Amino acid sequence: MAEAQPSSHTGVRQYFFIVKEEVSSDWKDLAFYLGFGRADTDNIAGRNRDDKSRCMDLLEEWLKRNGERATIEVLKEALSEAMLQSTVDSLEKITISASPEMQRPSSIQQTNKEDKGRQPEQGLQIKDVFQEAVKGFYELRLTKFKPLIWNDNFTLTLDDIFTELELIGTRQQRQNEQRRKLHSLDNLFKTDITGLSTAPRCILIEGEAGGGKTTFLSKEALDAVSERTELGRRHDLVLLIRLREVREGETIEEMVWDQCVPETTEGADVQSIRAILQRNESRVLFLLDGYDELRPEARAAWQAIPKLLNGKMYPKSTIVITSRPSAGVQQYTQPDCYVNIKGFSPDNMEKYVQQYFSITENPGQAEGLVTMLKEQQPVVDLIHTPIFLMLVCLLWEEDPNMVSHGTMTGVYNDLLICLGRKHCKREGIDMPTDDLPTDLTSALMQLGKLALEALLKNETLLDVSDVERTCVNWQLLLNLGVVSLEVSASKLHPRRQLNFSHKTMQEFLAGRYVAHALANGNIVELLQLTSIYKALELSNLLQFTCGCDSRAAKIVLEELISLSSQEFTNLRPEHLGKPGWELPVPVSDRMWGRAETYRQFVLLCLDILYERKQPDVLKAVSKALPYFVLFEFNNRAPQAAFKYYLENIQSCKLPERMILRMARIEKPFPQYIEETFTSISDLRVDLRTALKSLMSPDQASRLISSLRNIPALRVLDLSSSNLTPSSLKPLVLGLRYISLLEELDVSCNELGDAGIYVLTHGLSSVPHLAVLRLSAVFMTREGMFFLAPHLRHLAGLRELDISVNGIGDIGLESLIVILPTLIAMQVLNLWDTGITSKGMRAIVPALSQSNGLIKLDVSGNAIGDIGLECLTDILPFLTAMRVLVLRKIGLTDRGISALVKALPHLVELLVLDVGSNHIGDSGIVSLVETLGQPSSLNGERSLINAPRNNTNLRELHMGYNSGLHMGYNSGVTGAGMGRVAQLISALPALMKLDMSGYDLRDTAAMDLAEAVPRLPALEWLMLRNICMDPAGFQAVVQAAAEHPERTLWKLQ
Repeated sequence: MAEAQPSSHTGVRQYFFIVKEEVSSDWKDLAFYLGFGRADTDNIAGRNRDDKSRCMDLLEEWLKRNGERATIEVLKEALSEAMLQSTVDSLEKITISASPEMQRPSSIQQTNKEDKGRQPEQGLQIKDVFQEAVKGFYELRLTKFKPLIWNDNFTLTLDDIFTELELIGTRQQRQNEQRRKLHSLDNLFKTDITGLSTAPRCILIEGEAGGGKTTFLSKEALDAVSERTELGRRHDLVLLIRLREVREGETIEEMVWDQCVPETTEGADVQSIRAILQRNESRVLFLLDGYDELRPEARAAWQAIPKLLNGKMYPKSTIVITSRPSAGVQQYTQPDCYVNIKGFSPDNMEKYVQQYFSITENPGQAEGLVTMLKEQQPVVDLIHTPIFLMLVCLLWEEDPNMVSHGTMTGVYNDLLICLGRKHCKREGIDMPTDDLPTDLTSALMQLGKLALEALLKNETLLDVSDVERTCVNWQLLLNLGVVSLEVSASKLHPRRQLNFSHKTMQEFLAGRYVAHALANGNIVELLQLTSIYKALELSNLLQFTCGCDSRAAKIVLEELISLSSQEFTNLRPEHLGKPGWELPVPVSDRMWGRAETYRQFVLLCLDILYERKQPDVLKAVSKALPYFVLFEFNNRAPQAAFKYYLENIQSCKLPERMILRMARIEKPFPQYIEETFTSISDLRVDLRTALKSLMSPDQASRLISSLRNIPALRVLDLSSSNLTPSSLKPLVLGLRYISLLEELDVSCNELGDAGIYVLTHGLSSVPHLAVLRLSAVFMTREGMFFLAPHLRHLAGLRELDISVNGIGDIGLESLIVILPTLIAMQVLNLWDTGITSKGMRAIVPALSQSNGLIKLDVSGNAIGDIGLECLTDILPFLTAMRVLVLRKIGLTDRGISALVKALPHLVELLVLDVGSNHIGDSGIVSLVETLGQPSSLNGERSLINAPRNNTNLRELHMGYNSGLHMGYNSGVTGAGMGRVAQLISALPALMKLDMSGYDLRDTAAMDLAEAVPRLPALEWLMLRNICMDPAGFQAVVQAAAEHPERTLWKLQ
């Protein structure tokens, strides 16, 4: 019988490893002679990170295009024409045969050279066996699962799973938070989506527990080994590692052997796996599931997973890692792409519902449930995973009224009753009318205790051995359907585990237990509830606890009130409405973080109020929330609680301020305001919009009509609301209904001079106006001419923002006339208004009378050194100045020389920005020296016994002072930055420092690394577009890691 011969496909592919290793950087020459054009090579270059990967990609593409015509002879000819004869010689030394005789040991002596020639062939054979073993292992273990233990006919496959993904940002764009829906991870290899010039090495997928991260990564593994995705096509070896199974001291190769291949795989041991991974490094894909579940001892810097993440091991491999938010992945790597997993997509809901009722032979029930799920809250929030949707189908099948229950707790209670009835029916047990059988009740309460203990340890699985030690009847719970049995992924550490149907089921059962245990226990000891942060971590648990028992709700809220009064004492309304860097005087990132925590705390209180809409709960919530802040309106549960709050709050203490940002509302903004607010005459409201659609005149009229119900409105922010002069007119006419208004913002609307003219007619209706923002409204000098006379009547005006408008020097003259009458002025923003040194000279006399000015921004104007010299003449009179922004004004060392003479007078200065100018080493060094010197003015020198550092300055922005100016190089050099780094420690209060755009090679980076520990308050260091030697870079990064504030670094 003739032996089967290997196809040319198989034969030629076995040469690819040698070609890739030897050709490498010359792959484009080979591509030309293989018939690839410029567009082809550009495409290959863009989707791979290094030349070896590009060469392998080229060869695979050539093979795919040419099929049987892709022979070793054609490849050798192309190599020869590309002047790569040495590679041809290497190939000719290798004899590859699929004959069994050739594969068996031979008694014929081989030369060392022939042995070496056979090594690549053997490596390729081992790799192929290993690759097939991994694929078979995944297909066997991951493909199918049964979500309902009592129904063997109901099976789901991972091919049916659809998960909604959202791109949060990339390494360059992380701070922009421009979220973008992804169809799959394939989108991350498209440069028009990510903006990355090369394929990402590390992709971080974040999501809350129970959101489907593990299921998603299992599906990615299956799709990749079958080459159904771009990840699979780019990688030969797909390695799925469950990080919760990783132990201290395990190597990457041991993890792969433990979790990725059958134990019986021939030739697969740790040594051979290491050889395979090293030989094929650029074609290896690591899928790391659950960084948040990695044991603390396995997270140390010298352990295998951190070394894989930071590139010390297999740096050319690709990594996709999942984690809960803020678990610390960024400690070891800066991911190229950040993705948020949204869970089970509602778009696929209908398919699952129909599938369920088709199998259960009740297809007629599907339509009603689909309709209800599109409308009903809170059930819509539960369908993040297919498994839980199946349980909702079960509930609907039992009694549709159960699914439409008003609260989360009610739905879960009904689900337990439903599961209990089905269990009793299967087992032939009598079911009590309104409750569960005693044995089930007892077992569920014991399970709730275990669920709580696991939650407090951030665990979602229960070891069966631990459960058995507590004498819980886990088999009964398994039959009930609230947990399922699964075997761990590890062969080295096998164990059986109980998995809850969804994390919210674990939280519900724990909440039932807590509500029961609080009768005799202390909530702080029971839940380790020592901070608001801990309360937010346990938000669902607290919500269920309050929903289960009114007495428990009272205890929980009393503790939350106590924590709130301790942690939010220094928080003010102005901290809550917008980011800290947008405030007239920026606050620390710590304060902004506290404000964000408070906003999340408000949502927790609303969730509790939704579960238990009772007067005593409302009273407790109002006591816990001195300020009411709500930014998101896309979740219907908080909306319902908010409506109840508004309808009943007059019977309680009103909040000092209600701050609303109307984002993601489902109705037109005016309609929502009209329907939500009834007349609450004393409620002080800050109303901010975040709308994208055009506001028509009719909508504007309806909005202002609805604002009659909020007569105490204090802030109206309509920035970026697509206002026009015609839609602005009814708003202006309606300002008389909100005469107590203190802040009006219509920035970033195309109003033009015509719109400004309309606006001026309404300013007299708001005599208490203290803040007026008109940034980027397309105003010219004519608009300023209209506006200025009407400002004269706003005696309490504290802040005026007319930035990014083309008013020029002539328009500025109109402001100069009335500026002395604005005696309350504290903030004046003239950024990018087209003024020159002439305009600066003209406004200086008027500014000198504004001795209450705390912020002045003249950045983006070509005032140059002459304009700044005019300003510095009056700075000694502006002693209240806290923020001075002089960015991009054409400043050189001459202007700095004038500035440093005036700086000692600004004893309250907190923020100074001189970035993007033409300052040199001399100027920047003298500036930092002056800032760090103690004040000794007006004969007070004798009062100073010893030098003291500047204890006020919080922010210093001096980046991008480089380039040619007036024909000479005026930029700051590395030597200058090194001297600055040595001097900067004289500013111990500094929280933000921008040193971007400089050459920090040689000793400058080392000087900076030494300075960082001497800046104890530093929170934020921007180092964009810099040059550093590796040693200097590592020194700065280490200084950041060891800084007590864990500084938020900007390294681009």
